[in-house]
Amino acid sequence: MTVKHGKTYLLRIISAVMDEELFFGIANHKMILVGRDGSYTKQIETSYIMIAPGQSMDVLLQANQPPSFYFMAARAYSSAIGAGFDKTMTTAILKYQASYHEPPKFPHYKFPHLPPYDRTQASTDFTKRIRSLATKDHPTNVPLHVNTHLFFTVSVNLLNCSNKPCTGPFGKRFAASVNNISFLAPSIDILRAYYYKIPGVFENDFPKKPPKEFNYTGEDLPENLLTPSYGTKVVVLEYNASVELVLQGTNVLASDITILCICMDIAFMLLAGALETSIPRKTL
Repeated sequence: MTVKHGKTYLLRIISAVMDEELFFGIANHKMILVGRDGSYTKQIETSYIMIAPGQSMDVLLQANQPPSFYFMAARAYSSAIGAGFDKTMTTAILKYQASYHEPPKFPHYKFPHLPPYDRTQASTDFTKRIRSLATKDHPTNVPLHVNTHLFFTVSVNLLNCSNKPCTGPFGKRFAASVNNISFLAPSIDILRAYYYKIPGVFENDFPKKPPKEFNYTGEDLPENLLTPSYGTKVVVLEYNASVELVLQGTNVLASDITILCICMDIAFMLLAGALETSIPRKTL
C-alpha cells in the first residue's frame, strides 16, 4: 500500500477468516476507528484493532511518519482455552511515496506491536471503548418499557454420528445450539410457511429462556448438556414490540469469545456486555 506523507486515508477493513478474531496494526502508526459494521462510532485512537470473522471496520490512517517502509500485520486472537488455532501471521507493507533510501532488507522494516495470541485483556480493552455516536444529531432512543424478555444461551455441542465415529471430540461431530436446541433446516423457508399458513414446517414454542438453568460459564459441567435437541422452532413477536434480548455464551464444550451476529429487519441496541454469566433483569 503506497501513501503520501501528510494525507489521511480511509481503510475499510473486512475480516474474511472463518473462525478466529484477529489483531491488526500498522508499525509506528495510530489508527482512528470511525465505524463498524456499517454504523458510525465515536472516534477511537488505537495502535491496534481486534476484528471478528465477517466483521467490517472503517479506520482513518494519517500518513504522518518519516517516509520509509512499515509493516502492516495481523495475527489470531485465540480465546478458546486448549483449542488449536492458526499461529501464522499475515503481513503487508505500507510504503511512503517519497525520495528516500529504501531499507536494504525486511528485518530493517518497522514492525507493529500486536498483543499476544491469548491476551483477552487486550481484546476487551479495545471492544469496551467502542461506543455509538449517541449525540443530539445522532440520538440513540432506547425503549424504556419492555414487554418481551428473551434470554438465549449459545453453546457448542456434540452429536452422535450415524454409522461410524467421526473425527470430532469423543468420536462425535460438532453442533451449535440456542437454548439447547440445534436448528433443523426445513424443506420450506419459515417466512413463506408463516405467510401462506403452511402447517408442519415450524413450531412456535421456542423457549424464551434456557430450559435448564446452570452456571453457564462454570467448569466441569454435566455431560447431558453436551447433546442438544433438534427443532425448527420460532419465537413469535407482536408487531411493534419492545424486546430485551440477553445473549449468553456458555462453557458447555469449550469456552470461547464469539461475535454474535443478529440479522433482522428491526432496530436493536447493544446495552451491555461482559465476560461472565449474565443475570437477566426485570427492568432496563
